[in-house]
Amino acid sequence: MPVFGDESSMTSQRVSLGPERKPWVRIAPDGSEVVVDTLYDLVGSDWFDELAKRFYDGVAADPVLRPLYPDDLDGPTHRLSGFLRQYWGGPADYSAERGHPRLRMRHAPYVIGSVQRDAWLQCMATALAGGGLAPLAESAVMEYFLSAAQHLVNAPD
Repeated sequence: MPVFGDESSMTSQRVSLGPERKPWVRIAPDGSEVVVDTLYDLVGSDWFDELAKRFYDGVAADPVLRPLYPDDLDGPTHRLSGFLRQYWGGPADYSAERGHPRLRMRHAPYVIGSVQRDAWLQCMATALAGGGLAPLAESAVMEYFLSAAQHLVNAPD
């Protein structure tokens, strides 16, 4: 599996903490750094499909999260990969299909407390760990997930 965003010769200043901030870097086969503007440019479209699939494989086995999702996880998998692809610099297909993401509104019908947030983060961290990102790039993506998951909490403990 390729390692995306190999940080062997980059500093923390070169790692993006969002889709539009600082450039992402990957190491080309000849060892040179290739600077790209977005995570999407770094990993490509299929990476987001694979991430969403790994995530929902975890959800399917999680006793806290599984009851929150429909029996068929194909729809949620498609929507998650589309949203992440768009957020991280890919085409705006998600918005074309579903309108503005409005994550808080879309998740409002579900009780999301710290238990659900932590279970979601564990499934996402496991899925992300299988994505072939270098540690600094993976950390930058996980920072987004930590923030997003906290933003969706809508129930007290």
